Amino acid sequence: MIKISADSTCDLSPELVKALDITITPLGIVVGGENFHDGVDIFPSDIFRYVDKENKTCKTAAVNVYEYQQVFKRLSSQYEAVIHICISADFSSCFQNASVAAQDFDNVYVVDSRNLSTGSGHVVFDAALMAREGLAPEEIVRRLQALVPKVEASFVIDRLEYLHKGGRCSTVAKLGANLLQLKPCIEVINGKMTVGKKYRGRFDTCLEAYVKDRLCDRTDIDYSRLFITHPQCTPETVALVKRTVEQYAHFDEVYETNAGCTVSNHCGPFTLGILFKRK
Repeated sequence: MIKISADSTCDLSPELVKALDITITPLGIVVGGENFHDGVDIFPSDIFRYVDKENKTCKTAAVNVYEYQQVFKRLSSQYEAVIHICISADFSSCFQNASVAAQDFDNVYVVDSRNLSTGSGHVVFDAALMAREGLAPEEIVRRLQALVPKVEASFVIDRLEYLHKGGRCSTVAKLGANLLQLKPCIEVINGKMTVGKKYRGRFDTCLEAYVKDRLCDRTDIDYSRLFITHPQCTPETVALVKRTVEQYAHFDEVYETNAGCTVSNHCGPFTLGILFKRK
């Protein structure tokens, strides 16, 4: 059997992780000098409390080489092969660290998803399905590398305070966006985060326009699966997005997942994206 493992940044739900038998390696979260592990002893609600109510700064920390070695040591002895999928190397040193750790094992393979959140989650999901089919590890890795550039990941952000506190948005840009009610679309392109279209108005109204822009009149979409991923949006907002998705596309599977601490720390509670694959 082949074991699939992934960084916690893949943002797959606990139910999917269990159903697909995926091992999750948590990234670190540092709060005021105290170290936590994403999804283990710290969760997005904690991040929002620290930032909004206690005015603390939270930082993400990559999984280090030793931590990966311990995971790979345990799994490689139990399985024919281990395939680990990382957050984009342009976002974190996780891929570099995992690659170094994998050098100690003949049956561990590391894949750079060139993405984050359920953008990586698509790669992890497909890897698990391939492992179930009994494909050879080298073939799975080859197919995953071909899949990576086909994943389309983007999010709309309601508030820029979190990007500002993380150094990814200037004070002037934040104030201008707030005054104009601008909601930027953050896209992952070639493994890097870029700012796409800026929507204007209420968050829910912007999300409707965003979903239309992403799905309407497309001929290159793979309709097998779509993730709706967010840290803490209301059920009403998520229901609106689901209805809007159904207006423009018919996916075989639509999964709602909650973004983990990494996305939450950089984007804040009211962020939502639809993530899917191209043909």
